[in-house]
Amino acid sequence: MMQTSNEILIAASPERVFELASQTEAWPTILPHYRSVRVLEQSGSQRVVEMSAWRDMIPVRWVAQQWNDPVRPLIRFHHIGGWTKGMDVEWQFERIDGGTRVRIVHWLDFQFPVAREFLGRHVVGDFFVHNIAAKTLRRMKQLAENA
Repeated sequence: MMQTSNEILIAASPERVFELASQTEAWPTILPHYRSVRVLEQSGSQRVVEMSAWRDMIPVRWVAQQWNDPVRPLIRFHHIGGWTKGMDVEWQFERIDGGTRVRIVHWLDFQFPVAREFLGRHVVGDFFVHNIAAKTLRRMKQLAENA
């Protein structure tokens, strides 16, 4: 099982960071590496989103269920389409002195017939997921701190 984690300290409240991060439909306008996000279904705090981003010059695309919990706060995704089908993602927001520690954790039991552990950890996890999540957190930090 592949697990990767990215985290950053942001000098803003968890509520402010959650507000930015939970509105995934706005990501293409605020995150330069996101190409599109379409809300396919919505029911209360749960939605299904089709997302696409750039890993540098390489386009990636997936479909995920998304749950937003503003009380904790917590954002969860479960990928239901694309190469990362089955991946679970959590955005965790921890209040600290001076702001918020934001952590994005990804878990994937990559279902590929050959070299799945290597491909899941090094290609999907290290090359794609870690890179895109790091860019996302850096930009969220800029936006939240400059609000």
